[in-house]
Amino acid sequence: MMVIKTKLSFAFLLFSFFFLSVTFSPVVVASDEDPELQRCKSLCRAQQQFSHRQRQECEQKCEDYSRQKQHGGDGEREGEGGEPEKQLRQCQKQCERQLEQQKEHCRRQCQETYERQRGEEEGQGGRGEKKDNQQHQQEEEEEQQEQNPYVFQDEHFITSQSEGRVKILQKFHQRSRLLRGLENYRFLSIEANPQTFVLPAHLDAEAVLYVASGRGTISLVREGKRESFNIKQGDVVRIRAGTTLYIINSHKNKKLRIAKLLQPVSLPDEFQAYYGSTGEKPPSFYRAFSPELLSTALKADQGRVQRVISRQNKGVIVKASEQQIRALSQREEGRMFPFPFGTSESKRVFNLLSREPSISNRYGRLHEVDADEFPQLQDIDVAVSYSNITKGSMQGPLFNSRSTKIAVVVNGEGYMEMACPHVAQQQQQQGQQGQGTIQQYQRISSPLKRGMLFVVPTGHPIIIVAGNDRNLEIACFDINAKNNWREALAGDKNTVNAMEKEAKELSFGIPAREVDEVFGKQNERFFFPGPRGGRAYA
Repeated sequence: MMVIKTKLSFAFLLFSFFFLSVTFSPVVVASDEDPELQRCKSLCRAQQQFSHRQRQECEQKCEDYSRQKQHGGDGEREGEGGEPEKQLRQCQKQCERQLEQQKEHCRRQCQETYERQRGEEEGQGGRGEKKDNQQHQQEEEEEQQEQNPYVFQDEHFITSQSEGRVKILQKFHQRSRLLRGLENYRFLSIEANPQTFVLPAHLDAEAVLYVASGRGTISLVREGKRESFNIKQGDVVRIRAGTTLYIINSHKNKKLRIAKLLQPVSLPDEFQAYYGSTGEKPPSFYRAFSPELLSTALKADQGRVQRVISRQNKGVIVKASEQQIRALSQREEGRMFPFPFGTSESKRVFNLLSREPSISNRYGRLHEVDADEFPQLQDIDVAVSYSNITKGSMQGPLFNSRSTKIAVVVNGEGYMEMACPHVAQQQQQQGQQGQGTIQQYQRISSPLKRGMLFVVPTGHPIIIVAGNDRNLEIACFDINAKNNWREALAGDKNTVNAMEKEAKELSFGIPAREVDEVFGKQNERFFFPGPRGGRAYA
């Protein structure tokens, strides 16, 4: 519902990096390279939202900035000596340049850094080894991220909190160039506390919502007309760009959790939430107009107008009274109120869990909907599904013929493994240039827990395993869903079983009988028993 823009120019970013390196970093033993430059480069490498190319550019900017700084500031650097007392004075001087409300926090940071430096002086001899270990650990983390660009955790979200949380995922293609096919899609989630109200806003993006848990009421306003209906777990709702939306969580004890896929329509991969019926926090767009023009348009006194658009300061999600909740909740579930959007508009909500699963056995069940059953999804070309994998069981291996899957872990824990040619190809290009072009596959693996998101690109075979303690529930948005199908790689109706005897022998280089003994043994479909005894992901 609300976007927080975090784009920083390189100039501001580098100023921040050098300020941090000078102010809060411990004394480092002199080396051939400027310690501040080393720390600046380290901060560049630590920026998880940067691509590999952006990290390289950032490090180059560090070097350029360091050269300029040395030419113009050698006298200032000369004789610093690096003593904790001098570092403390320099840090305190920097604090005086900050905003008044930030000075006290800055001074405390300076004092804590000074005390830590004094305590570390006796262990100076072992600092080099400690630094090497930290650098090695950081490099391992960066390497792991490069090897698994398809999994997103809490650190990849921007979170705002009030009476709940709004979490906005970083741009997919910022994580890796391998995800540039999702360049014009964004994802956010809303978690509203019991008996709360999500403030009205409209987005410059098409949206599909999935209600992951809880109950509430959603209201849509378009062309001065309102439509309201109750929502519950399993509901899929299509929201048109520019439609003003507000939500209430009517439950007294449970949170309302919503996953939201966005397709921006104004700027590629950029979207914005526009809040009108608010005040200072979040700021109302009405406040951007001059008071004279706004009061004239509203035919109201300027003072009254400014009072109305200045009072709200409690955030995007606010607490509501029981009386307000009751009044806003008096809607029939799924009912369409009079709403002249044209005769082509059909029912706006579809509940996945109220219909029979498309695949079901004792190891799991799959519920799904596409544009054939819910025409509201047609123009955005998205399908929505929900998998409930029984504890200790698994889903797949399988792949999608043309859709890319954005999967959100709704409940439970487990792990996934995926075969990826692209990551393997990148590693080959880096370490084995000129040694042939034999196709290789890299195993992409990750633990899964509630709140995590992972992407399954087109054609990538994947297996998902539920933990032994509880079922694993996953909601999925399938991009490019039209004419997509799932191809089973194990179990009933798998690809190999459909081949002729001769094709099996030519493909595997062994008698077809031996192939059948492997691929023809599993009779279940889609969901299977998991590894014996299960395993904890490591």
